[in-house]
Amino acid sequence: MSVDEEPPLPGAAEEPKAPGQRPALPIATALRRAFAKGYGAPELRADLMAGAVVGVVALPLSMALAIAVGTPPQHGLYTAVVAGASVALLGGCKFQVTGPTAAFVVVLAPIASKYGLGGLLTAGLIAGLILVALGVARLGNLIRFIPYPVTTGFTSGIAVVIATLQIKDVLGLSTGALPDRYIEKLAALWRARGSAHLSELVVALMTLGLLLAIPRVIKRIPAPLVAITAVAAVVALAERLVPGFHVATIGTRFHSTVNGVEVAGIPGVAPLPALPWGAGLPSLDMIYELLGPAFAIAMLGAIESLLSAVIADGMTNTKHDPNAELVGVGIGNVLAPIFGGIAATGALARTATNIRAGARSPLAAVAHAGFVLLSIVLLAPLVAFVPMASLAALLLVVAWNMSEARQFVHLVRVAPRSDVIVLFTCFVLTVFVDMVAAVTVGFMLAAVLFMRRMSSITESRLTLDSSVEIDVAPPPKGVIVYEINGPLFFGAAQNAMATLAAVRDDTFHVLVLDLGRVPVIDATGLAALENAIETMIRRKRQVIVSGPLPRPQSVFERARLEIRYPQLRIKETLEDALAAARELVEPSVVASPAR
Repeated sequence: MSVDEEPPLPGAAEEPKAPGQRPALPIATALRRAFAKGYGAPELRADLMAGAVVGVVALPLSMALAIAVGTPPQHGLYTAVVAGASVALLGGCKFQVTGPTAAFVVVLAPIASKYGLGGLLTAGLIAGLILVALGVARLGNLIRFIPYPVTTGFTSGIAVVIATLQIKDVLGLSTGALPDRYIEKLAALWRARGSAHLSELVVALMTLGLLLAIPRVIKRIPAPLVAITAVAAVVALAERLVPGFHVATIGTRFHSTVNGVEVAGIPGVAPLPALPWGAGLPSLDMIYELLGPAFAIAMLGAIESLLSAVIADGMTNTKHDPNAELVGVGIGNVLAPIFGGIAATGALARTATNIRAGARSPLAAVAHAGFVLLSIVLLAPLVAFVPMASLAALLLVVAWNMSEARQFVHLVRVAPRSDVIVLFTCFVLTVFVDMVAAVTVGFMLAAVLFMRRMSSITESRLTLDSSVEIDVAPPPKGVIVYEINGPLFFGAAQNAMATLAAVRDDTFHVLVLDLGRVPVIDATGLAALENAIETMIRRKRQVIVSGPLPRPQSVFERARLEIRYPQLRIKETLEDALAAARELVEPSVVASPAR
């Protein structure tokens, strides 16, 4: 069974396949598995309760993240509703909860600033198509090849940027639209320091204190629900009783029009389908400009969704289908912009909350989406009273949790220096350039350092005579054995073969190349090996290759080495190679006649 194939479900019959037909990509794998094990009223009750708990957590977070991106708060809620339900029904992770996440803020905010809401939604739709293509191409397992220092570096960098963006609402600064570059953001915040309001800071500190204290006292009720509701009530009361007291709220910052009537805050209606780019079709120039941002959204969405699914597997001892999950997340990102939702991905904190709340199947995530939808329709007037400073405090907690500060410090202390370089490179590039540059450069740097490490473990040993011990009988006079131990690939090939150039011609007549401990050989390694063989043949020396393992052997067969070099001999073992070498240097020794 290949790594991409799924084991059959317990008690489920395999679907018949036509001869030679490739198995179809498994869609809704997690939902099928949940129902295959039996699903009844107790499981449904558990899913509905878990969905309500996660919905309470998602409600303020979705609004806060949409605001951080630069869009009205309802677009974050629409994301939780549409993407949350569709990915749960179509994806490959049993407990994954999908919605807007903090990691996307760094990517989406510049897109919204440059292209507006229409461009942002269009980029999300294109990203969804890219994710579907990645899943259909069965590339979900490639997430394993992203090094830990890369993910830690860009995650910590994203946390720093998110925390910086919250300074504006925590202090109530009048900065206008913040610039894209991080240094310029800091400069704009510093220039606006004179517009800070003590009341906004007090509200943010109250919310922050409750968010940190409530989990220590109350475990069952989500802290954001209690903290933000309580602070919003206190603020509303203070504005009535304290002259001159005022803080910015969702109702004062955002306005919507419903049936021709302007309302404060979010519209109290369900999301309706519409073309994300407006009337007509988007221009080719617009699509071309959005391809780069869309690819960044897709890559980050794939990384975060699959990492969240892996962690969910570890918490529940389950196994997700990475390819089906990519397809599900892709379809969710295609549907969400049609209903006004921004880009979505698997949300680790909400997924963990879903598991701890007792979820039994993907229907818990569907219930979470339904809870958010009911809140939009029924509680929209109350949402207008939520202070902006409270949402900023909530995002400060989110930024701290995703910063992985302890893991960052631990890596700096104990990891090899090369990994620390990758970690800081990704961190600095994420903060001061962008996430795409951080992941690209970090991944390439990690790959180069990995190749350097692999080349260092490929060893070679030259045995000139019987004074040096080898694993079999010592070579006769005039025969040298050159043993290579490790992968013979482009990072190590030249070093491995360089020693032969320094061997004097008068020391040997036959060269035995022992490749019995070479597990793999690539094109560069094969070229270096052929060059060594040609050099020895030109020097009138006999060459015998011994002991290639299955993969090098297949490479040799395709290269047709024995046909191209008639003087070359290939033996299966080092013993056979030494016996053949002995016949070449001791021609008087002949085999005994058979009896």
